[in-house]
Amino acid sequence: MPRKTLKKFLPDPHWIKNHPNLNWLGEHIKNPNLWHLSHRSVSVAAFVGIFCAFLPMPFQMVVAAIIAVIVGCNLPVSVALVWISNPVTMPAILYFCYRVGLWILGIEASHNLVSWHLDTLYENSKAIWKPLILGCLICGLSAGSVGYITLRLAWLISVRRSWSKRSKLRKRRDQKSD
Repeated sequence: MPRKTLKKFLPDPHWIKNHPNLNWLGEHIKNPNLWHLSHRSVSVAAFVGIFCAFLPMPFQMVVAAIIAVIVGCNLPVSVALVWISNPVTMPAILYFCYRVGLWILGIEASHNLVSWHLDTLYENSKAIWKPLILGCLICGLSAGSVGYITLRLAWLISVRRSWSKRSKLRKRRDQKSD
C-alpha cells in the first residue's frame, strides 16, 4: 500500500534520468536504487530528507540529493522531505534548534525572541551559531531517526496486513472449493 501511494506523487524516473540539466551527474543519476520504492530506500530517504530539513543553510535540497546519491536511497523522497522546513516553518525550527543547543550546552540565552534577528546573528555570531548548529544537528538526527523508524514500522504493518488479507482470501477460496 505505501508503495502505491508514493508512486502517485513521485515524478517519472525516466524523465528525471534523461533530463538535460542533470547530465552532469552521469551514471550516478541512473542508479536504480535512487528510484526504487522499497522499505529500505524509502526509510533511509526519510532520514536523509528530514535530517537535511534541519540544516541551517540554503539549498538543503541539493545536500539531500547528494547524500541520497552517496547513500543510494530514494532520491525524490529525500528531496521532497526537505520541504518540512519551508519559508513559513524555518524560523520556528531554527529557534527551537537554537534553544535545544542552549539547553544541551547549559548556556543561558543572552537575548530574547524579539531581539533574535539578523543584526543579532551578526553581532553575536559566536554566541548564537554554536548552540544553533549543535541544536540543528541533534534535532535533525532525532527527527530523522523518528522518521526512519516510523516509516519502517508503517511499512512492516502494511505488509503484514496485506499478507493477512491474502491469507484470509485463500482460506475463503479453499473453503468454497470444498
